[in-house]
Formats: sequence, C-alpha cells, structure tokens
Amino acid sequence: MDDNRVFLNYLTFTVPHVTVFAGAIFGILVLMGINTHLALGIFATLYGLMLLAIAFVAREHFSGLSSYRLYFLFSLLLSITGVLLLYYALVNG
Repeated sequence: MDDNRVFLNYLTFTVPHVTVFAGAIFGILVLMGINTHLALGIFATLYGLMLLAIAFVAREHFSGLSSYRLYFLFSLLLSITGVLLLYYALVNG
C-alpha cells in the first residue's frame, strides 16, 4: 500500500478524536462566559499541540512525505496562532 494513502488513513482515524475533544473544551469555555478571544486562543493552542503530538508519533514512518510536512506545518501554524491569540486576549483584557 502507498505510504501517502496509509498516512491519510492514519489521519482519518486520529484527527476526528482530537477535534471533538478540543471542540468540547472550546464549548465549555464559551458556556462559562470566558472572553471569546481567550477561548479561541486556548482552543487553537490546545488543538495545535494535540495535532503536533499526532505528527510526532507518525514522524518516524511518514517524515519523507510532502503531505506529512504540510500537516506538520499546519499544526505548528495553528499552535503559534493560538499562542498569539492568547497573548492578544491577555494583554488587551
């Protein structure tokens, strides 16, 4: 089987679980009445870090694939965006 297809199947079975968990955390934060920017920052940081964890687990086998590199870059960008949102929310109150 093609490695690219195996990687996409791996993501198909792992990413939805992370998405539901991060979305549940975001929903709880919104229901608690937390500032939207702060809740989005926490969501994006948490979601990005969990996607990075998935990427690090799959790194040894899939690191040569361009789709893996795009996935890793997206996860890293999402984490950085979350940290920037958290910083903005905390500084501007």
